[in-house]
Formats: sequence, structure tokens, C-alpha cells
Amino acid sequence: MNRAYETLALERVGDHVLLIRLNRPQAANAMNSRMGEELMDLFEGFQLDTEGLRALILTGSGDKAFCAGGDLKERNGMTDEQWLRQHAMFERMLRAIVACPIPLIGAINGAAYGGGCEMTAAFDFAYASENARFALTEVTLGIMPGAGGTQNLPRAMGERRAKEVILTGLPFTAQDAHEWGLINRVLPQDELLNATLETAQRIAGNAPISVRQAKQAIHRGLQMSLADGLAFEIECYNRMVTTQDRLEGVRAYNEKRKAQFRGV
Repeated sequence: MNRAYETLALERVGDHVLLIRLNRPQAANAMNSRMGEELMDLFEGFQLDTEGLRALILTGSGDKAFCAGGDLKERNGMTDEQWLRQHAMFERMLRAIVACPIPLIGAINGAAYGGGCEMTAAFDFAYASENARFALTEVTLGIMPGAGGTQNLPRAMGERRAKEVILTGLPFTAQDAHEWGLINRVLPQDELLNATLETAQRIAGNAPISVRQAKQAIHRGLQMSLADGLAFEIECYNRMVTTQDRLEGVRAYNEKRKAQFRGV
């Protein structure tokens, strides 16, 4: 992992976990064009080479904001063409995050507004600190969610709740987000990152092909009929029958030891 970014801070934790920080704390980690381009580059790269990584964590720098959404200072005065060009890049970034083959966990360490809330909904799952706040405020600005919010939020919390959140633009708490299904756990700020790392390391210790295939079966299967989803699941399952990791998993169980998975 030799990439150097202006708006992202990358930290490899052990051999198989990558901690990604949105790193514009002076702007509440708001997303400007450079951050969008760098996230797009990072996540599109993972579709070509997972670099031995088995779990990713995405959080924000500081203890007040995860991501305040799009950088409205940068957007002020943009022409229609400039706005559409930037948003097309944000859309491509979001698709790369959703398509990431590596499990991606959010550690929502503060305000997650607009695009920050949309990213939260796009992760595989997310934990949040007690001080985290969420909102999709786009309708108060004359626009609407355009980075997956109208699609991923209903899938997380249901259609009626998502309509209330999106059409009012009102903020909601971490506890609300947990009760409504957007957040898996709410933790004290000083425990958030360690708890998320513990989960990521647990995932990273499992068979990587199994984890990636299971992730795809869940995500893609939800967009299919049950019959098609079951057929897709078996295609994913059969991918593992010929792997060395399957043999190692059964062997380790019978030898009463921890399996050493290699992703082959």
C-alpha cells in the first residue's frame, strides 16, 4: 500500500486490515472533488488487486465529524456543467465503494450528513459513536440525495422511515440510527475504533474467499427473486469446494487448532 493521498490517511493494521480515514478535519471531513477522486481511485483499485487485505474500516479524522457531506464552499459558484461533472465522479466513487470485494465497515465517529450519511448506508455495516449524528439534508438545499441515499437507506431502514428522513431533512441520533437499522452498534467515542478493529480482525481471520463470496451472495441475492438468489448462492458456494482453504478449515477443526487461511 504505497499510495499517497491528500485527503485520505491510510494505516495498515497487521497483515490484512486497512484503516482509511477521511482526512480534512479542518472542513469537518467534507467531501471536495479531490477526496471523491481519491476514494474512487482507492476503491476501484481494490477491484483489480485486493493487496492481501481482508477487511477495511472507513472513519473520519478527529472526534467531531465523520463526513459533513459535499463541500458547499467548493460548490458555491459552480456552473451547471461543473456541478454535473463533479457529481458524475461522486456517483462513480459510490459505485466503487458498493462494488468493493473486501468487507467494508464504517466507524462513524461524529456527524455524518448528506454524502456522509449516504456512504454509511453503502458500507457492508457500520458502528457509530454515541455523539454521531446523521441527516440527509439535500431537500433543504434544492437538490436530493444522489449518491445512493434513496436506494441504500430504504434497504437499511425500510421505505417509510427512509421517506421520513429524506423528505424532512431532519437530523437523527446514533441511537435512532441503531434502532432503525442503519447502524449495528453504538459505542462510547473512545471505544469505537477498537471495537471496529476487533470485528475487522475477526473477519480477516476467516477464509477470505469464503468471506468475499458470502458478501456477494448476500448483496446480489437481495436484488434477485428467492429462486434466483438460491441458485446464485450455490454458484458462490461451489467456488470454495476446490480451494485449499476448505481443506485447511476441515483439517484444523479435526486437529483442534486455529485454521491458517491463505486465500487459495
